[in-house]
Amino acid sequence: MTPPSSLELSTPEAQDILDRLGRGEALLPDHPQNVLEVVGVLKSYGVVLKAYAENLCYIADHQFLVLFPFFKYFNGEFSWGKLLRHWLHDRINYEYAEYCMRTMLWHGGGGLDTYLDSPEFRQRATQAIQAKLKGNPFMQGVNALFPEFLIEMVRMQTYYSALGQFWTVMYPIFLTLSDRYDTGEITSIPDVVAHIRAGLLADASLPITYAVTLGQETYDIIPKSAGLTFVADTAIPYVESVFLRGTPFFGIISYNAQAQQISADQSLFGYGALFADPLPTGAAGIPPTLLMQDMRHYLPDYLHQLYQTRLRGEDDLRVQICESFQKSMFCVTTAAMTALCPYPWNTGNPTEQKANRAFYQSWLDRLGASRLWIVQHT
Repeated sequence: MTPPSSLELSTPEAQDILDRLGRGEALLPDHPQNVLEVVGVLKSYGVVLKAYAENLCYIADHQFLVLFPFFKYFNGEFSWGKLLRHWLHDRINYEYAEYCMRTMLWHGGGGLDTYLDSPEFRQRATQAIQAKLKGNPFMQGVNALFPEFLIEMVRMQTYYSALGQFWTVMYPIFLTLSDRYDTGEITSIPDVVAHIRAGLLADASLPITYAVTLGQETYDIIPKSAGLTFVADTAIPYVESVFLRGTPFFGIISYNAQAQQISADQSLFGYGALFADPLPTGAAGIPPTLLMQDMRHYLPDYLHQLYQTRLRGEDDLRVQICESFQKSMFCVTTAAMTALCPYPWNTGNPTEQKANRAFYQSWLDRLGASRLWIVQHT
């Protein structure tokens, strides 16, 4: 199927999606198998996301300005057995979490990005850097020669913390979704979207802060007074950076930079998780093979059994997980869209419904080249 371009959104399929959104449904069709796949893969994702969040926060809090953090993935609990498992890749692949963090840092957006360019941040970061370098003349010299180097490292570690805090809020939403499905409370895709949307709105104003303890002193890098919050400054930039923009697909296409096959305008990027073909490239990027590798360890039995009944069974397990994961992310995107639309998603006012429909159509325009049109029929 050829996805509609931004000029072809009057197609019957696009109009059907808009009608569904207007009825309070989702980008993903409501079908029992879709419900099973989405809930099951989000159960696995929630377990993995918890590990990712804990590690990102550990790195931000305990590896502050450590130039060579060899044991950053151990969460402060090093052992030779863990190191062996790490070398054998019998572990959570935290590289994917760092890929998402670096993608957010690169694309920016939201109040966090603005704050990190502010004089207040620079002053607070400089104080923390001076405290960290106290008694280290070599690094003091390096900092004098390259004054922006450690400032940029603090910016990056701030994103470690911010993404860790974002995922700390998100993973319980996915795990409780699975619990409610198991008890029969979640029976449809609109139920899934409503659950995620309620979780997002409940924590919308949760403050995003970051502080590090050096010696006996605590240094606020992002104080509460900065006014950064969960949805505006982490959730929205995350969706923009990871779901939509991403980075050019590693290991799939060879791009000709001279021919400008990659736009210089980051806002035109369409390499995010909603756009990628589910190919197991082995990379940390999108398609997120390392995430699929992690999630396969925690699949609920009912989802694993579904995959085994399909044509290739276990042979393309990661591809099947990726396809289910993309379905689930269209549900998360629906929850974000309906939480951000100009009027309540369930309004009965015709004027407000029209404004919401125009808002949804702008999203379909953005998703024109995504896999939205594929998941309608899989």
